[in-house]
Amino acid sequence: MALLDWIASDAALRLEHGPVRLRPHRVSDFQEWAALREASRAFLQPWEPIWPSDDLTRPAYRRRLAAYAQDMERGTAYPFLVFRRVDDRMVGGITLSNIRRGVAQMASVGYWVGEAFTRRGYTLAAVEAVARFCFDSLALHRVEAACIPTNVASRGVLLKAGFEEEGLARAYLKINGVWRDHLLFGLLSPRD
Repeated sequence: MALLDWIASDAALRLEHGPVRLRPHRVSDFQEWAALREASRAFLQPWEPIWPSDDLTRPAYRRRLAAYAQDMERGTAYPFLVFRRVDDRMVGGITLSNIRRGVAQMASVGYWVGEAFTRRGYTLAAVEAVARFCFDSLALHRVEAACIPTNVASRGVLLKAGFEEEGLARAYLKINGVWRDHLLFGLLSPRD
C-alpha cells in the first residue's frame, strides 16, 4: 500500500529547471528506463558500482521502487528520473541521498545520463534543480557530491552548478569492482 501511495503522490515532487523535468520513478517507467540503461551500459559502467546480473529486469526494478518508496517515506533519499521537457523523453536519473538532519542538515547527490544525451545541459539542469529542492523545500544547509578524478564531464557539471572542489577521498567508493579515489565537492545554501 505504501508503494501505491508513494507513486500516487509524486506530483508534489515534480521539479522543473531549464530543459528538464524531474519526478520520482513509476512502475510504468520500466521499459524506457531499462532501454536507456542498456543502451548506455558501456558508457555508464566505468563510473558506477557493478550492476547486479538482474539489474535491468522488471522484478529488480520493482524492488528498486519499493526501496525508493521506503527512503522517501523516511525522508532519507529522493530519487528522480530526468526527462527532457520538450518531448518528455527520459534522459537520465539523479538521486538525493544520505539526507542527514540535526546539526548536519546535508545530503549527497549522484546522477547518471544516457550516452545519447550527454553534453546538452540536461545533467547540469538536473543538478541545479535538485540543489534548489534541497535548499528551498528541504531547508538543508549543504549538498555534497563526488566523482572519480578522471571523470572530467562530471567534474565540469559540478563546478558549473556552483559546487566547490574540497579535496580528495582515497578509496572512497567501490566503482566497477574497484575501490576508487574521488574528488569531493560541496555546495552551501545561499541562505546560510
